[in-house]
Amino acid sequence: MPETGGMTRTHPAAAGAMIAGQHLELLDRARIYACGITPYDVTHLGHAATFVWIDALAQTLRLLGVEPDVCRNVTDVDDVLDAAAGRAGASYDSFAAIQQFQFDRDMTALRVRSPEHEPRAHRYVLQVMRLAAGLLDTGTAYESAGGVYFRGREVAARAGLDAPEALLLSGEYGGRPDDPAKEDPLDVAVWQASEPGHPAWESPWGPGRPGWHAECAAMAMSVFGPAVDVHAGGADLRFPHHAYHAAMAEAFTGVRPYARTWLHAGTVTVDGAKMAKSAHNLVLLEDLLASHPAAVVRVMILDRPWAASWDYRPELLDSAANRLDSLYQAAGRNQAGQPATATELRRLLADDLGVPAALDLAIEAGGDVARTLAVTLGLA
Repeated sequence: MPETGGMTRTHPAAAGAMIAGQHLELLDRARIYACGITPYDVTHLGHAATFVWIDALAQTLRLLGVEPDVCRNVTDVDDVLDAAAGRAGASYDSFAAIQQFQFDRDMTALRVRSPEHEPRAHRYVLQVMRLAAGLLDTGTAYESAGGVYFRGREVAARAGLDAPEALLLSGEYGGRPDDPAKEDPLDVAVWQASEPGHPAWESPWGPGRPGWHAECAAMAMSVFGPAVDVHAGGADLRFPHHAYHAAMAEAFTGVRPYARTWLHAGTVTVDGAKMAKSAHNLVLLEDLLASHPAAVVRVMILDRPWAASWDYRPELLDSAANRLDSLYQAAGRNQAGQPATATELRRLLADDLGVPAALDLAIEAGGDVARTLAVTLGLA
């Protein structure tokens, strides 16, 4: 080690992790933006899987000496929420508050730690207006029929999608490709003109409400500034939501890339079909937790590559229970962990959240290593 002025200087290794093939060098803080829920219905296993993986990422970073700074938004201004509130005979905001309470209860029961920031879209309407004005100034958006629209043709191309595929996904996720106010079907609303049955706010373009992608972009930039280290959410949000969110942020700030890396958690299916209310195949988190400990549900979710889609079957819970019992037995052994084994555990988790290999190592090593992993994964 070099010496200067009689003092020995040490050079600690940089903290970092490999996520989605991207190595992140980090000092002492990681900005993680997690796309939260639209609070209009009950929490199902698909939701739970995404938020458990985000929780595992945050706690792995903490194990590596990096403090996770997690922002998980609440999309409480949204067309599907408005429709659900209307069916219930309630205002959008009171209906959303009740649903959000139930979601928070479910997350607590699942041992998902609360985020450091939890912005709610209805409190960021002014920020969306500022975003819209800034995008108009850059020429990446235009005003039409009382709304402001972001030019989206390039967004689809950057996502590697041809126009028909992009239009199909846009329509599936409420993008309104047939909106007559648009210059191009792939453009999206930053500000949507007022319509019956929806909340509205006054704006320079007339009464209206924020667009979905613009809400997330405004909330994320308000909390973290022009960029994040990790943008996380379900794989189904990759396009259009995440792609437009990032494109709007980059157009507004000029900073690229908006996200250093992405964590798109794999989709949960039932008999090969995506879990969705419209498919009548929801596996409700409340039901799972009524019959199984939270730790078992977490192991079922985490004992696989995070990006892989997977098919839920009840017997997976039995396998997870056996795996968890093996970890607990190993943790009960008294031997102290060997430094090399503890280092290997950290390396496995830092290498793209390699939970299955980390579980294998901890079960074999036992003692301190098993206890460390149990705490990191929220199993103890």
